[in-house]
Amino acid sequence: MATLDITGEQFASTIEGNDIVLVDFWAEWCGPCKQFGPTYSAVSEKHPDVLFTKVDTEAEQQLAAEAGISSIPTLMAFREKVLVFSQPGALNAQQLEQVVDAVKALDMDEVHAHVAKQREEAAAAASKPAGQTGPQDGTQIPDF
Repeated sequence: MATLDITGEQFASTIEGNDIVLVDFWAEWCGPCKQFGPTYSAVSEKHPDVLFTKVDTEAEQQLAAEAGISSIPTLMAFREKVLVFSQPGALNAQQLEQVVDAVKALDMDEVHAHVAKQREEAAAAASKPAGQTGPQDGTQIPDF
């Protein structure tokens, strides 16, 4: 399958509507991006079950900022709507194949459980009053 150029308007629906999505954040002026492009395209042909997308960071500056892109090329991989890989820098074909294989091999029940635990911990931390670190039932732990 060939790569698909996506925009900020298409990003969320693309991630939500596909099981595995790779995203190459790139720019026309970027030498390493130009070197990585043919490798990315060639590997995409070997994996019809994976959606290989590209985001032009010049045209989609807001999306690049929201995604925290500070270096290009940056490759992100999503599986079942979860970001499971993000790394700046051009990969060679073997490295990209390893990323694809690793994403396919993930135990997504385990990944979803981990994500749920992180969300619970973040919610619990956000609900604590600032500076409060002790028990929540009002008891005090003496200093020794």
